[in-house]
Amino acid sequence: MKLETYIIKRIFLMVIVMFGVATIVFFITRVIPADPVGAILGGNAPIERVDEMRRQLGLDKPITLQFIDYIKGIVHADFGVSLKSNRPVLKDIINYFPATIELAIASMIFAVLVGVFLGISSAIHRNKSIDHFSRFFSILGVSMPVFWLGLLLLLLFYYHLDWLPGGGRHNLFIFPARITGLVLLDSILTRDWAVFWDGLRHIILPAFVLGYASAASIARIMRASMLDILRQDFIRTAKSKGLSKNLVIYRHALKNALIPVVTIIGISLGSLLSGAVLTETIFSWPGLGRYIVNALLVLDYPAVTGGTLFIAFVYSLANLVVDISYAALDPRMRV
Repeated sequence: MKLETYIIKRIFLMVIVMFGVATIVFFITRVIPADPVGAILGGNAPIERVDEMRRQLGLDKPITLQFIDYIKGIVHADFGVSLKSNRPVLKDIINYFPATIELAIASMIFAVLVGVFLGISSAIHRNKSIDHFSRFFSILGVSMPVFWLGLLLLLLFYYHLDWLPGGGRHNLFIFPARITGLVLLDSILTRDWAVFWDGLRHIILPAFVLGYASAASIARIMRASMLDILRQDFIRTAKSKGLSKNLVIYRHALKNALIPVVTIIGISLGSLLSGAVLTETIFSWPGLGRYIVNALLVLDYPAVTGGTLFIAFVYSLANLVVDISYAALDPRMRV
């Protein structure tokens, strides 16, 4: 199969997945036994005002017509108007998404650096102290709930030790310049180092909590891949030629062992974006995940569906990029 054909096929499958997600999200929000109009206007609102609001939101139409209008809006990138902020949902997403992106990138940097280092060290020093620590680190990372880890770290580093701030992206009395929406990057571009260090202190705990599970998964995959590569014939041949241990490991073994890790990194990035909901809520991080949670609490259906679909799209796009990269590097993946 040609690469172009494979890309078209994957894009078509992505469209089907997005349609399925949109359908599920729509009907879940409609079967919830709650009335968004009542949540907005209150229980004592006049019946005439309630009926008028339902007509404005299109909730007086049959469910099939609501679904058709909903799909038409998605096709035109129109997620409706937020019932809480009274702004287009797409504008809210653009406003809140940079915070989620910044948190996800910081978490991924932590996950890759720690996961790859522990995976390599564990494979090289098998059944030694670093290997035992790496396996304990991995098991703890994939088994401990995100919210529990976040609360423990807040209790330790914020409440008891007072080393790190407890929430938010920056101090309330600091007003960072907005260029890209990424506080750390914008502070570097404007050379505002006070904002940079304040933003860095605020992002440490949420980035660690969000990236811990990914770091554990990367460490496990890296260890298994590295152990498998170190048993290969070409590694024994390299050793027999008298090459140094570090040269064999980091030039010959590592390059091949990283292939499955690249897939995990791509998928993990999408998972970090979708998994930021709990982390952002715990640390009061003003990102898209917290926006969706707050919208759900007030039955803001357009915001919930729009935010969920956007995260699903980013997750699917990350998987698409990984699949296309693999297909370009290894033609066997196109079969």
